[in-house]
Amino acid sequence: MTLVIIAVTTIVIVMGGLWLQKDKLAQYDLPSGKVFAFKDLETRSANTMALEAIYSQLKGSSGLSEVMPWKQRTKYLRKVMDEFRSHIPIVSACTQTDADGVPAEWVIAPGADTNRRLLYIHGGAFIAGSPTSHRVITSKLSEISNSAVLAIDYRLMPEHKRMECVEDCRIAYDWLLGNGVDGPSKATSIYVAGDSAGGNLTLSLLAWVGDTQRRQPNAAVALSPVTDMRMVNPSIKSNLHSDVMLKPLAKRLSKLPRWLMVVGGYFVAKHNPLDPVISPLLGNLSGLAPLLIQASEIEILRDDARRYVNKAAVAGSDATLQLWPDMPHVWQMFYPELPAATEAFAEIEAFLKRHV
Repeated sequence: MTLVIIAVTTIVIVMGGLWLQKDKLAQYDLPSGKVFAFKDLETRSANTMALEAIYSQLKGSSGLSEVMPWKQRTKYLRKVMDEFRSHIPIVSACTQTDADGVPAEWVIAPGADTNRRLLYIHGGAFIAGSPTSHRVITSKLSEISNSAVLAIDYRLMPEHKRMECVEDCRIAYDWLLGNGVDGPSKATSIYVAGDSAGGNLTLSLLAWVGDTQRRQPNAAVALSPVTDMRMVNPSIKSNLHSDVMLKPLAKRLSKLPRWLMVVGGYFVAKHNPLDPVISPLLGNLSGLAPLLIQASEIEILRDDARRYVNKAAVAGSDATLQLWPDMPHVWQMFYPELPAATEAFAEIEAFLKRHV
């Protein structure tokens, strides 16, 4: 009986919170953000051809079965993610390390200044991904930021709670401030970046750093981040059919009532989706480090990015949104084949150089 009362109370609180916040965030749907589009026909054509090859590869790598047990699906997804871009050569050296108990690897491009450091938090829906799966991104970031990248292997769901992902990021950030490749030393510059789920963790980390008055990063970058774990922003449905990467997940979500998505998210993550720690969009966005967010116009998380940047800008933070048309979720992963990925990294490089 007690459990029933707790469950009913939880649902009432969640639904009440949803009702109170239902219309508040619509005010952050504009401005729409800067859109990048190739002007010359040759580059547009090369981009289209690269996308066709990528989509063909994605279809060929899909081996998930609807009847596959959850544990087996998770194990398969992790394997696919680690192997998907493993054939792409990188210029950086990768070395395993331990960030105060958090497994990680240093990713260092030739000639990079190892006193400059960048914490990278990988994506993978909080259930998959690793430093291995994201080496294309971390290697390029080491090049363009002239820094040593620390890519962390944070604890994943469902084996661990959602807050344990958050805790690992906090531990790694504190460690990175005072530790480099060669041992204890203060970082001359510090950056944070992440994609998708890792973008969510990046934004959560920025808020925590400000709240606890720690040293702020010089700048931060989030690629296609999920900012609202209620999964209720407009593009979740409006881009349902155009988001090639996240369409399977989005289709399932679109069939659920709004309140059920929130309650379901609570039990999966073992944490309240209304908590700004895991839904950064719902928090206080003032006083953040300079922030660049990149997203695709056709992905379901577009409005997560747009609303976050617009709300942060209204709160007085230095936040910029860049959008690309017709790109898959986290298209930067498809560097160097995809011209739009090269362009995105060029924008990131210019942004980081403004915040040395």
